[in-house]
Amino acid sequence: MLKLCSAVLMSVALLVPAVSHAAMAKTYQVTGPVLEVTNDMLVVQKGKDKWEIGRDASTKVTGDLKVGSKVTVEYRMTATSAEVKEAKAAGGTKKKGSK
Repeated sequence: MLKLCSAVLMSVALLVPAVSHAAMAKTYQVTGPVLEVTNDMLVVQKGKDKWEIGRDASTKVTGDLKVGSKVTVEYRMTATSAEVKEAKAAGGTKKKGSK
């Protein structure tokens, strides 16, 4: 009985970190000069594109984040909402006798 309980506890201990890791969204990064900084977002130039990335009090900033600084920003894509649209009927309805 003791061996069974130990095996179950060991299985649970190994499974919990794997499940919590699977729930995390993939991390991406963008590098370039900062064009704009506010308390809730920053804009980074990447090539000809401007990347506006949101931030909050939990965003870790190392160094002096200011306009003109070259930065590498790590971010995750997180959905803020999802709206399901009903699928349209496939093809139109044809009248009998029409060609």
